[in-house]
Amino acid sequence: MRIKDLDFFYGDFHCLHKVCLEFNANQVTALIGPSGCGKSTLLRCLNRMNDLISTSRVQGEVLLDDQNIYKPDVDVVTLRRHIGMVFQKPNPFPKSIFENVAYGLRVNGVKDKTYVQERVERSLQEAALWDEVKDRIHESALGLSGGQQQRLCIARAMAVEPAVLLMDEPASALDPIATQKIEELIHKLKETYTIIIVTHNMQQAARVSDVTAFFYLGELIEVDQTKKIFTRPSSQKTSDYITGRFG
Repeated sequence: MRIKDLDFFYGDFHCLHKVCLEFNANQVTALIGPSGCGKSTLLRCLNRMNDLISTSRVQGEVLLDDQNIYKPDVDVVTLRRHIGMVFQKPNPFPKSIFENVAYGLRVNGVKDKTYVQERVERSLQEAALWDEVKDRIHESALGLSGGQQQRLCIARAMAVEPAVLLMDEPASALDPIATQKIEELIHKLKETYTIIIVTHNMQQAARVSDVTAFFYLGELIEVDQTKKIFTRPSSQKTSDYITGRFG
């Protein structure tokens, strides 16, 4: 997945400036930067979630397998099947655990009950949740803990077999033990998916990502291997942010 010369506007506010960035398969890319720098906006550009905001406007290209996702003939529902998203706060539907994971399949018209059953179980296994919920699969998802709910949302995103997983602060609302499970899960999932994660937590970015991109005031300041960003950044702004001089 590649971003080429992306500008993004909320009305007259120029939020992102000429962003160019490439996301490699089977890698975790962390987007970091102070609040309001545009990283979550950029994440939502990658599956056109910002289309829901009437005053939003995009210039430039976002390429998935060399196809610009902003071309007028792109079906956004199909696009979001290829680019799943997990939000900051767990948002399970008021349905059973099973129906939460099966939801995307049903929306996409899958009627084969055996296939749905297999995808639900497989997705819960991939999300490291199956062993914890297999005996109560038809109970309400709202009875799960916060960490379990977030892993359920990850399973729901994976059920339709996307190529890319977007994660917007996926552990910020969780306790340290649940956060550790999410981070371990991210390490495992990159074997199958391209993962792009927004995080305010510098330690988390250093632990889970292969590549880190630093944003400031809507501009991509620096992108490099995570180890280099955190030990030998090229930009003084990156150094100042990582060392806590501002943020």
